[in-house]
Amino acid sequence: MQVVTTAEMRRLEAAADAAGHTYANMMAAAGLAVAEAVRARLAPDGAARILLLIGPGNNGGDGLVAARYLQEWGHECTLYIWQRSETADPLLVRAQSVGIVTVWAAEDKDQQRLAILARECEVLVDALLGTGAKGPLRGTLPDLLAAVGEGLRERGAPAPERFTRIGGLPPEHGPAGRPLVVALDGPSGLDFDSGEIDDLALWADLTVTFAYPKPGQFAYPGAARVGELLVADIGLDPALGADTPLQVATHQMVRDLLPERAPDAHKGSFGKALVVGGSPNYIGAPCLAAEGAYRVGAGLVTLGVAERIQPTVAGHVTEATYLLLPHDLGALTEAALRVLAEEIGGYDALLVGPGMGREEHTGEFLRGLLQGGRPSSRRAVGFAAREEAHPPHKIDLPPTVLDADALNLLAEQGSWWEGAPRETVVTPHPGEMARLTGKTIAEVQGDRVGIARAQAAQWGVTVLLKGAHSIVAAPDGRATIIPYANALMASAGTGDVLAGAVVGLMAQGLSAYHAAICGAYLHSLAGEYRRREIGAAGLLAGDLLPLLPRALRALRGA
Repeated sequence: MQVVTTAEMRRLEAAADAAGHTYANMMAAAGLAVAEAVRARLAPDGAARILLLIGPGNNGGDGLVAARYLQEWGHECTLYIWQRSETADPLLVRAQSVGIVTVWAAEDKDQQRLAILARECEVLVDALLGTGAKGPLRGTLPDLLAAVGEGLRERGAPAPERFTRIGGLPPEHGPAGRPLVVALDGPSGLDFDSGEIDDLALWADLTVTFAYPKPGQFAYPGAARVGELLVADIGLDPALGADTPLQVATHQMVRDLLPERAPDAHKGSFGKALVVGGSPNYIGAPCLAAEGAYRVGAGLVTLGVAERIQPTVAGHVTEATYLLLPHDLGALTEAALRVLAEEIGGYDALLVGPGMGREEHTGEFLRGLLQGGRPSSRRAVGFAAREEAHPPHKIDLPPTVLDADALNLLAEQGSWWEGAPRETVVTPHPGEMARLTGKTIAEVQGDRVGIARAQAAQWGVTVLLKGAHSIVAAPDGRATIIPYANALMASAGTGDVLAGAVVGLMAQGLSAYHAAICGAYLHSLAGEYRRREIGAAGLLAGDLLPLLPRALRALRGA
């Protein structure tokens, strides 16, 4: 699904209006969608008390349409109108004609009536400001939202769960002890392009946005207050936004990208992945990566590890085969290049980095690997003599994932990307991206989409910038947002599982860009399943492994 900026949304709406799908038609569709989303989250019998905060523009108009439908369906609606004309407003007239109570903010000078309504309602709808609003809240709106917030706090209500979802698992039950807070497009005070948000903005449980999601709904700090995100169809021609380069991954999109699995297949049908990594201090990382590759369907996974640590690794991963690599006290050396040169042709995808360590000679091994097998020094013990007797072979790398310590080592090597295969994925977290680019973590986090795109173009590789709402960017300018933010996943080893999932999908024939999207989505969905079971803390990375097939099954059956 495409993601559009506020300027792009205005352009799309204007084009639709010019083509005959009028603004009035769009507003009617938007209001009905909001009403249906609210009704779906209420008990099927009984009337709910619904307070709708109404602003002056189209967002307020959407709220008026929603109020009329909800009132007609038997709910008890109250309009609290911040700014709107008292005359010549057909949407307001129609809402009042079905018996909706109207309270004008101008007549509620100290917001006492508003605070009472906020304490008594079961649903609170924020239809004050839409996507066109920019900058801090102004005028009387800060006082209005402060009164609403106070009314909610007096009910002893906790803040809603701070995860953004755009599909995936079904909605959870609404919050106890507080109203269901529903935002139209987003909480008033949100910058829909940057994600900046006013401190007084409400914490929404549910946001209904129209036609397309917007970048600020996935950018922090504002994304924390969006809640569950639903995208409502308001009748725009999909062709109008088809050329937008930014998109958000959905179940349908990922399902369509997943490799097929014919019933007469064998293990060779699903590719061979080679995972190179591990060191004495980081035994578990390559194990998690190898199992991640298997769990997304790779046919065969080989672990390329130092001979010294292989017995320990083999005790954790019994399904893998092994390629023993030369080392110095368990850390890979340039002498490993010759072994890889002889074996790499038998593999469909390569992952380098999990648990590899940051020893100097390991960095020389990595540099030589990306230079096509040419050693960068002769420090590896015995390498010079072997090179004289057996000149090194050129290494033609298959589609490759560079992860973890490989990225930390590359940050110390200039122009490393010149030797990377065209089908390469790099998987930095914000700290690794900061080291790779020379920026601060704050700079990376402040423009995640922009920086991921810029570096993908400069490096000529696919960038998977990990974190809340991971970003996948291709060298050609395309970018995809992964619509999950889950604090449970902030645990050591989860990135190794992700890297393994990506290389496992590449081994099955997916392009670097599509493998990164599918791998990140499956990984995040597995995390959502686990969060539903145990909450926001306590994950072991290995917990994700058996949930990857469950996520695959859910997608294929979606």
